[in-house]
Amino acid sequence: MDLRSAFGLHTTPFTREIRTEDHLALPMHQEALDGLLRAIEGRMSAALIAPAGTGKTTLLRRLIARLPEARYQVRTVKVTDLGKRDLCREIAVACDVQPAGSYPTLVRRLEERFESTVDNEAVRPVVILDESHELRPDVLAMLRLLTNFHMDSRLVLSLVLSGQTPLGKLLRRDDQEAIARRLVFYGTLRTLSDDETRAYVEHRCTIAGASHSPFDPAAVDAIYEMSRGNLRAIDLLALEALNGAARAKVTTVCASHVAAARKVLWP
Repeated sequence: MDLRSAFGLHTTPFTREIRTEDHLALPMHQEALDGLLRAIEGRMSAALIAPAGTGKTTLLRRLIARLPEARYQVRTVKVTDLGKRDLCREIAVACDVQPAGSYPTLVRRLEERFESTVDNEAVRPVVILDESHELRPDVLAMLRLLTNFHMDSRLVLSLVLSGQTPLGKLLRRDDQEAIARRLVFYGTLRTLSDDETRAYVEHRCTIAGASHSPFDPAAVDAIYEMSRGNLRAIDLLALEALNGAARAKVTTVCASHVAAARKVLWP
């Protein structure tokens, strides 16, 4: 039986294809989002530090959606293990700056571009560096230069460093004090509690069109125990359990379907 028709859904739940406005605003996510917004609105920089699978990318999507194009120019760069010049080149490409030249030349061009964005286009530049836990210490320290305008007498660029938990350890190093002090907010995320997992599962079913959650209480408990509250694992387990119930032609997902889903996903 087709998954959607089996449960009265108009879309497939628990996929990444979800509108920004449909995300469940749990308190910890809202607190992190509000803090990031305050930092950017104050023309300052911030960090978002979270374990894998806890909603970091989703929160960044919500952040970008809250920054109107009429006021902000947001650019996102996926960080890899790059040297200072190569990271500057990646940022330059994202910001429509000529990426050729030496490292000092690239830094100067970026600074000129960011100031031009403020002075001539009347919008604030925001650069999000995703997967920042991959930054090498010398490259992370270099980012201080990109936020230093006129000997720190002017606030131009907002940086958002987003990464997994090693980013926090990196920023606590003595040789990173200069960049760490420029971050006015540190947002953190964690895995979901059992109650949050229940609310999340019900919410994803509701926005997919379900009149009620097809998961019985034992199934949700099983999802929480097997996923340990990791959002990515919750999505995978819940979707596969729904498919299993649909194949069995039943309209209620029980713990046995979740157990079977686990065997399929992680044999």
